[in-house]
Amino acid sequence: MGSVSPSYRGHRYPVEVISHCVWLYFRFPLSFREVEELMLQRGVSVSHETVRRWCLKSGQAYANALRRRQPRPGDTWHLDEVFIKINGEQKYLWRAVDQDGNVLDILVQNRRDTAAARRFFRRLMTTGGVPRVVVTDKLRAYGVTHRHEMPSVEHCLHKGLNNRAEVSHQPTRHYRAEMIIRFAIWDQITCVAGLPATA
Repeated sequence: MGSVSPSYRGHRYPVEVISHCVWLYFRFPLSFREVEELMLQRGVSVSHETVRRWCLKSGQAYANALRRRQPRPGDTWHLDEVFIKINGEQKYLWRAVDQDGNVLDILVQNRRDTAAARRFFRRLMTTGGVPRVVVTDKLRAYGVTHRHEMPSVEHCLHKGLNNRAEVSHQPTRHYRAEMIIRFAIWDQITCVAGLPATA
C-alpha cells in the first residue's frame, strides 16, 4: 500500500470510533464481540460484525503506515544478554540495539550458549539485515556465532563499548511518555489528528 490516508467515506460512525475499535481489536487479545461490549460500555452501540469489517478494511493499512514510520536500523549493532527470573526460573533476555538506541529485537531463552546466540543472530538477520559492525561483551558464544553467521561483519568484543546495549532498558522508565508518543502517531495514521475536538 502507498501512503494514501484511509478512506472513511460512507461510514456513519466518526473516525475516532472506527480507529479506536480497530486499535482495541489488534492491540489486545479481544474478540469482535468483546470490542462491541467495550464500546457499548462507553455509550457507543456498534455490532461485532461492523467491527470485523472495519478491521478487515483498515487493519492492514494502519499496520503498513506504522511500519513505514519505524526507523531503519543503523549499521552498528550492540548485543547483550541479561539474567531474568520468570516464574522463579532463571532465563536470559537477549537484546540488540543499534547505535541510535533503537531496539532491533529481544528474545528470551533458557540458555546462554552458542546455540542460543546463533538463534538470536539468525533472528536478527531476518528482521534487520546485516550490519557493518557488531559490538558485544566478551561472552565466547558471540565470537563463535559471529564466525559462522556473519564472518564478513566487523566484530568488536569490549565490555565498555557495549554500553548502548547495557542501558537499552532505560526507555522503560519513561513508559508513559513513550505511550503518549505512540498514541499521537496512531492518531496521525488513522487521520484522527487534526479533527476538531468534540465536546
